[in-house]
Amino acid sequence: MAMASPEPLRLDPYVVETLMRDLVGHDRRASAYLVYLVVAAASAEHRVALSHAQMAERTGLSRRSVQAAIGLLCRRQLIEVTRRGITETSEYRALTPWRR
Repeated sequence: MAMASPEPLRLDPYVVETLMRDLVGHDRRASAYLVYLVVAAASAEHRVALSHAQMAERTGLSRRSVQAAIGLLCRRQLIEVTRRGITETSEYRALTPWRR
């Protein structure tokens, strides 16, 4: 049985040319860049529900590193996090403040 090819991830040039250097080089937070890429790839234009464990699995990071990366990305207004209830998985959406 043949598997369908995944849809290619199209990144805004800003994500590679500027954001990567800023998060990885300047802030020394490569984990935040990886988490941003996971959220951007999974959410496209919609929100995506992912647990910290799922993000850790996708990035190869620890859950604690994912949590710290999410905190940084929220403070930098690069992702939006919502939760419907206290026991529900958080929903994430990648933001693109450079497009304003």
